[in-house]
Amino acid sequence: MSNVKPLKDNIDPYHLSSQQVENYLQKHPEFFHDHLDLLESMFIPHPSGSAVSLISKQLEIFRSKHHYQEDQLIDLIEIAKENDTSSNRMHELALALIEAKTIKELVSNLDKVFADCFLTDFTAIRIIKDNVPPPVSKVFVKSNNKKLIHFEKELTTNKSTCGYPTLAQAKFLFGSNVAPEVKSCAIIPMSFTKLDGLIAIGSRDEKRFHYNMGNLFLTQMSEVIGTRLISLLSN
Repeated sequence: MSNVKPLKDNIDPYHLSSQQVENYLQKHPEFFHDHLDLLESMFIPHPSGSAVSLISKQLEIFRSKHHYQEDQLIDLIEIAKENDTSSNRMHELALALIEAKTIKELVSNLDKVFADCFLTDFTAIRIIKDNVPPPVSKVFVKSNNKKLIHFEKELTTNKSTCGYPTLAQAKFLFGSNVAPEVKSCAIIPMSFTKLDGLIAIGSRDEKRFHYNMGNLFLTQMSEVIGTRLISLLSN
């Protein structure tokens, strides 16, 4: 005896529309379980122009979904790894800042932690301040310095920028001797009630700091460094 569920009385089984067949199969997905021979004999169009069996098509769809889910899992794992790396870097940065007792020590510690943990080649801090303390005068720049015009975008929007710096920017931040070697950098503004300035980290690798990098991590870095600088400047 057939296990097929009967059609409704008002449906002529010999004159079914494609929509009626579709509706029936949607309501009874187990239909092909009792008619496996139909699956093997049914063929559906393929993008290549040929035809494949329904079983082959279902297998293709299953594999496609499997690969998609696998790719999503890999992406999630990579994001988790990046988050762990970022967390460890921020931890090392915080320790380097806490250990610094003077502005000079802070600059030295940042050079080391950026090179070791952030894999950078160049580091610069420029604090905008009119009263410049002599021991670390190279860190400070007066507010009327004309070269600050090269950083108008960062200072007015208070948003970090990444990518290939102009030669003028590289000279001001890292010095004329090494400026041509800087192929990419992140320029991070510091804008606080008691402190204005710039942090820059550069690399010889042009892909290290690309223009579409996220700003959240750089902003957090600016806040941590800026807070410690304000504390040291107040001493």
